Amino acid sequence: MIAHSSIGGRRVRIELSNTFGAMPLKIGSAHIALRDKESAIVPSSDRALLFGGRTTSWIPPGGTVISDPVNLDVPPASDLAVSIFIPDNGAADTMHAVGLHTTYISQEGDTTGAPAMADASTTQSFYFLTNVDVAAPPDAAAIVTFGDSITDGAVSTPNTDRSWPSFLARRLAASGGANIAVLNQGISGNRLLRDGAGVNALARFDRDVLAQPGVKWLMILEGINDIGLGSRADAAATDAVTSDDLIAALKQLIERAHEHGIKVIGGTLTPYEGAAYYSESGEQIRMAVNQWIRSAGAFDAVVDFEAVTRDPQHPKQFRPGFNNGDHLHPNDAGYEAMADAIDLSWFGLKPAATAAK
Repeated sequence: MIAHSSIGGRRVRIELSNTFGAMPLKIGSAHIALRDKESAIVPSSDRALLFGGRTTSWIPPGGTVISDPVNLDVPPASDLAVSIFIPDNGAADTMHAVGLHTTYISQEGDTTGAPAMADASTTQSFYFLTNVDVAAPPDAAAIVTFGDSITDGAVSTPNTDRSWPSFLARRLAASGGANIAVLNQGISGNRLLRDGAGVNALARFDRDVLAQPGVKWLMILEGINDIGLGSRADAAATDAVTSDDLIAALKQLIERAHEHGIKVIGGTLTPYEGAAYYSESGEQIRMAVNQWIRSAGAFDAVVDFEAVTRDPQHPKQFRPGFNNGDHLHPNDAGYEAMADAIDLSWFGLKPAATAAK
């Protein structure tokens, strides 16, 4: 699995999870290395990982394990190859479907230490790998970007790191924020109040935000799936939501973050007219939620993602240059514009000077 680093460091460890597994998961071995290209690693960088001094580990249902750290120079914004060997049959219940990086799955046998994987099958999902941590200096901190597919980076160009959180990480690095990590906790299809693609945002908040190391800021962009799926003509009564429902959920997330000293930045919901689940009733809910995000003062700061992505002539839709075709997700240019709309002074930085064109 190819994991893209945010900040760099000289010691690294991984976190593996069996959060949604019904049976114990055995890890036969695990390695980490710098990636060269495709499935090939930089051979001299290969490191075998241990778990409490052992090469193997059992993860109980719902559990998580953290590897022992190893010395490895991890450059900022680099690709790491994380290989794990599952010796027994096991369901890949704990996974991230829209990883947007090619994952290489070997033939049978332990190939975690191989310099490349021959005859591998490929996917763009992550399995069991939930974190890659570097030992960071005392002044390092993290931003968690929390949301659905628009934060996940759905439909952006695979293997190029063009989600808005990835663009934000590059802006931070270019503006003196080399020690500010960006943790993308978006899940495509996720909702604030209902399970579906992953458990609902309220249920996963402690694990995906509060349990993350070094979190100082939280950015929230979520709710469009609640609106779209709940406002369809054939929607189940249990899926229906109001603007007050979504606002109440956002207030809960803000309060829980503030209890842990985390500053919270709210993002307005982007346009979606033309999407498969668009409706005028849903649009009224989106507008009401956005008005509250902008005016209520509940967030420590607000980034107006809607304003930067909407078409001035047709404000319920994306700008023509930002629409990938499904009218729900921005394209690469739209994601970059979203990242550019974020005020870096919120993180104690000044934007890098822009070269004259």
